[in-house]
Amino acid sequence: MTALKINGEVQQVDAPDDMPLLWVLRDVLGMTGSKFGCGIAQCGACTVHLDGQAIRSCVTPLAMAAEGEITTIEKIGDTPVGQRVQAAWLDLEVVQCGYCQSGQIMSAVALLAANPNPSDADIDAGMAGNICRCGTYPRIRAAIKKAATL
Repeated sequence: MTALKINGEVQQVDAPDDMPLLWVLRDVLGMTGSKFGCGIAQCGACTVHLDGQAIRSCVTPLAMAAEGEITTIEKIGDTPVGQRVQAAWLDLEVVQCGYCQSGQIMSAVALLAANPNPSDADIDAGMAGNICRCGTYPRIRAAIKKAATL
């Protein structure tokens, strides 16, 4: 058994140490907000926070995640920055198909937590590796800028 601190609560999971955190979240704990996209940390759909840093859960082994505090899309709205980002996402109707959006939001929250007033270059760097097949990048950037002012 491995103890994970997820969204402020300790969860005991029975899974191999090398199982990707994404599968622990989705298949063991039933937390399906984080999505499987590519499985090689290139698309960002699986992004969660580990100790406040955006990580790709599809390549993060359970053993590594057990060392820190995990925050998922299910609870990011409980944080002040998460609330602002989610509000901006809704206000600007960022979502098109929605598949990548949990990862986009998680990356945006980590960006704004580290840099409350990012430039366009900061946003590009902070959101690099989050792929949106629908091409909502202009709305994502606008929502991040709006969240920075809320």
